[in-house]
Order: sequence, then C-alpha cells, then structure tokens
Amino acid sequence: MTTSTPDTQHGGSLEPRRPRISVVGTGYFGATHAAAMAEMGFDVIGVDSDPAKATSLSKGIVPFFEPGLPELIRTHVASGRLRFTTDIAEATAFADVHFICVGTPQARGSNAANLSYVEEATKSVARNLTHDGVIVGKSTVPVGTGARLRALIADVVPAGVTTELIWNPEFLREGKAVDDTLTPDRIVLGGTTRVSEAVMREVYASPISLGTPVILCDLPTAELVKVSANAFLATKISFINAIAEVCEAAGADVGVLADALGHDVRIGRQFLNAGLGFGGGCLPKDIRALIHRAGELGATKAASLLQQVDEINMSQRQLVIDMAIEACGGSVLNRRIGVLGAAFKPLTDDVRDSPALNVAAALHLRGAQVVIYDPEASSPVQRMFPTLTYADSVEEAATNAGAILVLTEWTEFSGIDPVALRKLVALPVLIDARNCRDAARWRAAGWRFTGLGVAPVAHTPIVPDYNALSRLVRAT
Repeated sequence: MTTSTPDTQHGGSLEPRRPRISVVGTGYFGATHAAAMAEMGFDVIGVDSDPAKATSLSKGIVPFFEPGLPELIRTHVASGRLRFTTDIAEATAFADVHFICVGTPQARGSNAANLSYVEEATKSVARNLTHDGVIVGKSTVPVGTGARLRALIADVVPAGVTTELIWNPEFLREGKAVDDTLTPDRIVLGGTTRVSEAVMREVYASPISLGTPVILCDLPTAELVKVSANAFLATKISFINAIAEVCEAAGADVGVLADALGHDVRIGRQFLNAGLGFGGGCLPKDIRALIHRAGELGATKAASLLQQVDEINMSQRQLVIDMAIEACGGSVLNRRIGVLGAAFKPLTDDVRDSPALNVAAALHLRGAQVVIYDPEASSPVQRMFPTLTYADSVEEAATNAGAILVLTEWTEFSGIDPVALRKLVALPVLIDARNCRDAARWRAAGWRFTGLGVAPVAHTPIVPDYNALSRLVRAT
C-alpha cells in the first residue's frame, strides 16, 4: 500500500510513503506489536479503550513485565514514530493497515472463546474508515471467526471505502515477545488477495529480508495455526508428565529420559520438562476453546485428545499439593511454607491461570502460612491474593519454613546455596515442582529433596530439634 498521493500530514509531499499502522488493543501483545512495527520504521498509532493505559504507554510505562519492551516504547515515542490514543476515529483516519490485537478470554461458564472484544474492535475500525485499508486479525480465535467478521464489516463499512479482512496470527512467547515480533520464525497470512499480500509483504519486509518464511493460506487455516501450535505444545507437556508417573513407578529418571528423547530431531527437547504443568493466558484457554470448537464441528478425536491433555495438566497441581501435605506429615495446618515463584513461567509477571499460584492458594486454604517470593510477579499476585504473605527475597521466604516449594523456574533460583539456605529453615524439606534443581547436590547438603518423575528416595522421618521446633511455633 505504498502511495504517491499528497501526504498532508507530512508536508504535502508527492513522494511515496510506507503504509501507516494502527494497533487496536494495547495489552500484552498489542503493545509489543506496536513497538516492533515502529522499530521496523513505520509510523504507528496504538488504540486502547482504557485512557489510563494509553497515557501510561505514552510515557513509556508498561503495566506488565516484558524484557526490552519499555525501552523500545520509550525510544519510539521519543522518535515520533509511536503514539497512543483512545480515539478509534483518529487511528483509522491516520492508518492504512489496522491490526486487531484485543483479547479473546474464555467465556464465562463455557470453554468457548469470548469474541465480543474482537467483534467490537473490528466493527469500530470498519465503521470509522475514511479511506481504503487492510484490517488484519492477529487475535487467537476459533476457526470460522474471520468469515463472520467479514460479514460484519460489510454491514458497517462506509460507502466508497474498500477494505479487506485477513488473518495474521501472533506467535509470541512471554519473556521473549520483542524478539519474536522482530524476528519471527514464520509469517502466516490467511485470506489475502494480491493487493493485501503485497501490503503485508511490505509491512514485514524486514523479517522477510532476513529469511523468515511467509506461509499463504485461506482464512480457516490461518485461524487454526496458532491454536494448533499451542495444542501441540500443551500435548508435549502433558505427555512428559504422564511418562513421569511411569518413571516414578519404575525407578527411572524422567529428566534423563527427556534428554534422550530430545536428541531425536523428530521430537526435540523443548517442552519436555516434567513438572507442575502449563498455565498462563494462552495455552489453557486456547486448548479449551479448540475443544469446544472441535466439538461443534463434530471433530471428536481432537476434542477427546485435548480433553485428556487438559486433565493431565490440571492433575499436576493436585499432585504437588499432595506432595506438600505428605512432606509436612499429613497436614499443612499452621505450617510455614516458603514458595519460590508465582508467575506461570519465568521472565514474566503474568499470573493468569498460574499453576504456582494455584498451588500456593490451595495450601493457604488448608491452613498453611504461605510465604511467596517471585522476582517480578509479587505486585499482581498481591492484588489478587492480599491474604497471602509476600517476601522480598529467597532468604526471607525460606526463614523458619517447614518446607520449600520451587514452583517457577526462575534463573535466580539456580544460584541458591543449599548449605546456606538450610541454616534458615526450620526443616530442610524441598519440593522441586519444576525439576530444575540438582537433586544430588541438595541431598548432599542434608535436604529431603523430592522432584517429579524420579523414583522416590527412602527417607528417615525428619524430627525437628528443639530450636527448629521453637522457630516453627514462633512463625505461627
């Protein structure tokens, strides 16, 4: 969509200009996408219905943790290539390519995706268009959504304005979102015409020049790519967790097994870490939405498979809860438990459907005094669960604890000295729910160490000495 029409906003030049970009929805991936488009050299306007969020982003203040994103936003707000507004009419008058980046949360009381935000954002763009443009869906949606949105657009687009709706799913990983946007491993374009394909190749010229493949397909295929990718990753995680149960029963080591599997190029090592399971704002709700949509379409095999994947994943949380109760002698009532990690994975402060937080809250409800430390997620967790106790360091969380649970695999936790930490706890009991600690090292330091997917070691019951017992009583 390079044009040679007079550019009245930039001095009336007849020089061709690159398409201008709007990003509707400036949450996690919308804000990242807007900043990345500016980094690629485009003029970008981000739109959000929340005035406070638009104001904060305009100041370079990002309301969530994502490495590198605040700096990128500040750079391009200062350069003039990036700005934020709440006015959709301003954005549509400014831009030529409109990315829809709003959320699709799980619908209340159902596994289906709530598409109201996508539908409203798409209609708002279409009805406010002042010139031809391309509407690009990036939100994760059930297959068939794009066709319905095209009908909605046709009903509201102003006369004389031509627009297309295409689908370009996002593949961001929290903690690595900036790099994933600037250098994606693939670009999927669904439902394009010759014109919109040319526009999108111009938008993504930078990563394409670096060798990123472009996959052209129809709308349904593009809609299915993201949810299928998430479903496959979730299946790998639940598979290795199911095999971990076999390993425990047979006396095998699931970590070594996973390493051996990972050397097979057909399988790969990623997402084969047995542990507490997956969470966050994407995988759980995406596979449930796919289960729901597959059922609507009569695709019962996919629905049945993913139902098992979800059930295995959720059972891991109960398994860790049971391990903690057993480690505390059958009850956690009035026991101080140090929890390391609250985010659903490292390099993020996202606690949506976090397995770590779910376990911590469940132990709290059983009467434990739960003390949580997370390098980045303490603030959002405190807003959700103000009755839990929060620490500012590993040492504070561990002090006087009758058990330590590692629930998120932050790199910071790798540097913990088990000898030094033992001096702080009431009882040297550690449950590694992410299989990220060296069991031999911790056991050599005198800890009762339990992981997942490793045959249990026979333990002599730990009876606290007088001083340890005194610390436990004082902590409660």
